[in-house]
Amino acid sequence: MRALLADDDESMRDLLAAVLTEGGHEVIAAEDGGQAWELFEQERPSLVLLDWQMPVLSGLEVCERIRGSGLGRDTFIIMVTARGATTDLCRVLDAGADDYLSKPVTAAALQTRVVIAERRMAIDRAKRAAEDALARAQWLAGIGETALAVQHEINNPLTALLGNASLLTNSLATPEEEREFIKVIAEQATRIGGVVRRLANLRDPRSVEYVHGSRMLDLSGNGDNGNS
Repeated sequence: MRALLADDDESMRDLLAAVLTEGGHEVIAAEDGGQAWELFEQERPSLVLLDWQMPVLSGLEVCERIRGSGLGRDTFIIMVTARGATTDLCRVLDAGADDYLSKPVTAAALQTRVVIAERRMAIDRAKRAAEDALARAQWLAGIGETALAVQHEINNPLTALLGNASLLTNSLATPEEEREFIKVIAEQATRIGGVVRRLANLRDPRSVEYVHGSRMLDLSGNGDNGNS
């Protein structure tokens, strides 16, 4: 996992980097908040450790920028702070941090927090994958319901239209019958056009039961805006 750590204290940076490297993580170090923000934009690390008090930008400001940018959706942020008051910790969480470490930081405490971060990120990835799969399943189901509804609505008028067109094409009708066939073709084409308009004007799509437990999109006109 790629980790960005930011602290203006060199000895603290060395400690944090050593612990993360020992854990098999790739470390990117920043000396102040401004550099931390620039490195985050360039590298998009999965884990960010920020000291609260830093030059240029504080850890809180960097955290807020990460969350506000939209680039840090999948980033786990740990704030390192010497403050322990409840109001201070609330500020850390309000800024968008996922966890915090209290100074003095020990190797064991950091290792524990990193394990928590890895597990949380794994859970979040699994959750998003499940949500994406559900959204795709719903999308595919919607396509199937729409196709079934269109087939149901236009099958009969299309059959009538094609049948009468075939009679005309093959000269199998008298002049009087031809006029009637043309009238039927126009009527059925209008019916099909109405289905298309209802489909385009749907504002609150819903499905209804069809046959054998299958469902189809309701094109009855109840879900449109009344302009069909």
